[in-house]
Amino acid sequence: MAVLIVVNKPQNWPLKIPGGEVVAAREYLTDPKYYRLRGARVFNLCRSYRYQSTGYYVSLLATARGHKPIPSIETIQDVKSSAIVRLAADELEDLVEKCLKPIQSREFTLSIYFGRNLAKRYDRLAAYIFKLFQCPFMRARFVYHEEDGWELNSLRIISANEIPEDHHDFVVQVTQEYFRRFRVSGPRRFTPRYDLAILYNPKEENPPSDERALEKFIRAAKKLDMRAELIEPEEYGILPQYDGLFIRETTVVDHHTYRFSRRAFAEGMVVIDDPESIVRCGNKVYLAELLDLHRVRIPKTLIVHKGNQEEIMQKIGLPCILKQPDSSFSQGVFKAVTEAQLHETIEQLLSESDLIIAQEFLPTPYDWRVGILDDTPLYACRYHMANRHWQIQHKDRGGKTHYGKVDTIPIDEAPPHVVSTALRATKLIGDGLYGVDLKEAGRRTYVIEVNDNPSIESGFEDRVLKDDLYLRIMDVFLKRIEQQKEARRPK
Repeated sequence: MAVLIVVNKPQNWPLKIPGGEVVAAREYLTDPKYYRLRGARVFNLCRSYRYQSTGYYVSLLATARGHKPIPSIETIQDVKSSAIVRLAADELEDLVEKCLKPIQSREFTLSIYFGRNLAKRYDRLAAYIFKLFQCPFMRARFVYHEEDGWELNSLRIISANEIPEDHHDFVVQVTQEYFRRFRVSGPRRFTPRYDLAILYNPKEENPPSDERALEKFIRAAKKLDMRAELIEPEEYGILPQYDGLFIRETTVVDHHTYRFSRRAFAEGMVVIDDPESIVRCGNKVYLAELLDLHRVRIPKTLIVHKGNQEEIMQKIGLPCILKQPDSSFSQGVFKAVTEAQLHETIEQLLSESDLIIAQEFLPTPYDWRVGILDDTPLYACRYHMANRHWQIQHKDRGGKTHYGKVDTIPIDEAPPHVVSTALRATKLIGDGLYGVDLKEAGRRTYVIEVNDNPSIESGFEDRVLKDDLYLRIMDVFLKRIEQQKEARRPK
């Protein structure tokens, strides 16, 4: 993959970057050879990124050509957006307070050069901001308030001309170090066709994929000549470097996972889970209406609000299940056996959401889970209920979580009506990766919910297909990335 360092005047550029080609901005914009070049990384080090300037057009046309510019147009706009900067300020709050606590003045300006600062004690803060906003040179202004302490007030991209002379040697050093790391980071024994980011959170208590499964995804990608790399929540700013994003952290709309998905989608990347799937699957009220409208069988369901809660006894009866709209992993799902329990739980849930779900209780020894990607069934599992409990997982009083056993069977051996019902449900959502939970009660099959971020753990969902499960998922990424690149290619 070609690495281009685009500057206004190459003759004045002081650095020699191993493996990188220094290119004049105007040449990059006008020379047909760069127009035809595929898969380049473009480091835009122009003097200015203001709207419709040369620097602005370098990042804009790099995106149009399928190159990966740093900074991207979205990053340039994000830095200008006070709303986005405030959002970053919230994420940085604890780190800012810790790093700037010794400072006596009311204002502080931090220069950031490829995630580094002249004073080593600010490197951690500079690196974090650089991960959020991938810009080579920036200046962050912090302001101290008596009540709230230090906060990020503004962020600005600066040109090389604005770097103080006494910083020049340091900037040369860190720039060389950055490109040296960039050049050798990651496995380099092969040249990948595409790069895929896998978002995960090592601090998550119940992640959708365990470490071994994540390693299998990375190996599967490599077999297809793709490089898959794990990224963490604070690495939002590096998304434009990749061709695709695979989210392996539990998704929530009001959460950084949704922001990652939205950003990747806006960048023109292939993303699973896509923003629309997160919104549609993340709300049980939406799913209940959608499935019922299209005559996909679900348990007797009532969308509950403060004006109709008395209808539950008449339309659903007891025992019944009450759900928060954004419940996941059996959390936010409650069973009401008595009227007292019913009213107490409803009051609690309606204090947090204007609408909740009430469903009839269908006791079964297990739930079906059918994994589907690109309208194709991948695996079928029976998730048995935890011992002496009505759910597949149960947390005891000591905080320990107990799970029921999991049976994974070949798709062609699963009941056809279970698989076909799961497919009917996912076709209403999209063509992403879904896990459909279903129950068989008598001769009927009911959809309980559609999950946009299903569990794929080593030794469970992959028991039948084994490594081929990971290969099939990565192959969908490969085909979609290739289709997207082909669609953008000039005819």
